Amino acid sequence: MMRPNSTTRIIAALLLVALSCLARGHSALNGIWTLVPTKSDFAGQSVLQTGTVTINDRQGIIIVSRSFVYQGDTETFFYKDLTDAEQNATIHSGKDVKSKTKWDHDVLKVTTTQSGAVTVESYSLAGDGAMLVNVVRPDHSPITLTFQRK
Repeated sequence: MMRPNSTTRIIAALLLVALSCLARGHSALNGIWTLVPTKSDFAGQSVLQTGTVTINDRQGIIIVSRSFVYQGDTETFFYKDLTDAEQNATIHSGKDVKSKTKWDHDVLKVTTTQSGAVTVESYSLAGDGAMLVNVVRPDHSPITLTFQRK
């Protein structure tokens, strides 16, 4: 039986640190986030008056809930995605709506397909602790929403 040398032990320790940082990074988005409209870029699209995003990633089950009110509108729009990242599951929210959530390094990506159109939302942390959400939809300019932890 070979005994690990100091280089092997250092590499093993670095791998453990890297994996724990990665896991911690994923849970860093957990919580309730409130939209900051004045710091968001709506790219000429309908402006959100208020909004919240709640993210909960526990043991590979990712839940992303969104609630928005558009400027000049009294109706609240609510969206919720629940996926099992470990099993790479896709949630079918209706006959023609599929949603998939996955981690791309430290960015949480929600991909929704509805009637063949694909929307991608990318959730990440900014250096100042804010959460940035980039939304790319077909036939629309990309928007960037800024949220602060509630």
